[in-house]
Amino acid sequence: MNFTNSITKHIVKLIGTLKSEDELQEVLKRKFTKREYKTFIAFEEGKSIDEIKTLLKEEDTKEVEKIYQTAIKKLNQEIFKRELVDL
Repeated sequence: MNFTNSITKHIVKLIGTLKSEDELQEVLKRKFTKREYKTFIAFEEGKSIDEIKTLLKEEDTKEVEKIYQTAIKKLNQEIFKRELVDL
C-alpha cells in the first residue's frame, strides 16, 4: 500500500512534503486507534464493506463508515499533519 498517495488524497491543505513510507506508517499506527488504523488501511486497499466488517468483527455498516470518517478527520488536524511532514 502506498501511504503517501492515500494520505495526500484525504488531506485538504498540506504544507510541506510527507515523510518516508515507513515513517508515515509509524505515525499512523501511533495516532490512530487500532480500529481506525485497520479501517483506513482496508478502505485504501479497496476492500469491500463486508470484508472490513469481518475484519473489525463489526455488524453495522454505518459504524464502519463512521470509524473511517473519524480517521479522515484526524488526518486533517494540524497536530496530526505536523507529524506527517518533514520540516
